[in-house]
Amino acid sequence: MHQTVLLKEAVEALNIELDGIYIDGTFGRGGHSSLILEKLGAQGRLLVIDKDPEAIAHAHKLFAKEPRVIICQGSFAKLEEFAKQHQVIEKVSGILLDLGVSSPQLDDAARGFSFLRDGPLDMRMDTSTGMSAATWLAEVPEPMLAQVLRDFGEERFAKRIAKAIVKARTEQSITRTLQLAEIIAKANPLKDGKHPATRSFQALRIFLNDELADLQRGLAQSLRVLKIGGRLAIIDFHSLEDQGIKHFFRRYAEGIDIPRGLPLTEAEIAKYRKLKIIGKAIRPSEEEILGNTRARSAILRIAEKIG
Repeated sequence: MHQTVLLKEAVEALNIELDGIYIDGTFGRGGHSSLILEKLGAQGRLLVIDKDPEAIAHAHKLFAKEPRVIICQGSFAKLEEFAKQHQVIEKVSGILLDLGVSSPQLDDAARGFSFLRDGPLDMRMDTSTGMSAATWLAEVPEPMLAQVLRDFGEERFAKRIAKAIVKARTEQSITRTLQLAEIIAKANPLKDGKHPATRSFQALRIFLNDELADLQRGLAQSLRVLKIGGRLAIIDFHSLEDQGIKHFFRRYAEGIDIPRGLPLTEAEIAKYRKLKIIGKAIRPSEEEILGNTRARSAILRIAEKIG
């Protein structure tokens, strides 16, 4: 059963206005979107975006009779394109992003995200485009595979695991999730309470779906889509995402794009500041984590457009 992480906290962070325009850039199964709609008036609008065709199909079913909802299939990296298409550039009161893989994607073995359930080794958010994990692993050079595992999964034993995968594929094609998980588990000596394939599967998913680059594109475009006073609320689940979000928030809150050496007054420096960071990072309560272990690594960060 899908449980939306930090549901109330994330929607409260948007500071919902009755007639506001909001964007849920990661619709998933609609937990956040449904609560946003509850708080919107008749003139409010909600754009929901997701690259997963199954999520989009669910959105059409859930909101079939909801005139306030606009449904867009694609990555939130196309945020500005969708906003222009629906004429809401600089009119949006809030953008919500809930990063990573959703529970339905993990729980459906056929999607190939889980190292606990056997299924075809796919891992694509949008199965109509791109290369599956099985296809990529069949041809990727060992040094590149090791780099992906290290850079996107922070895997200490990246070289060792990459070598094991390349060796295994010479003996038999790697096409199943549990098959890959077993190869990784045998090559990974670390016993830290996590499944030994956790970091490697994370790395492959992030790389194949271009998740970190999409995040940076979406963040940059959010500044052009939000109106002054509009909120940006982002839930992330691992350090690579969190580092990128913190850097982006600080960059535009401190105005560090100012050319070096310019003799500027404080008022002039303020013109370069685009964001105000709202409060400290919010983490799930112990009660939420007990009810949903997938929430344990979640972090919610909030910023407001000021310029």
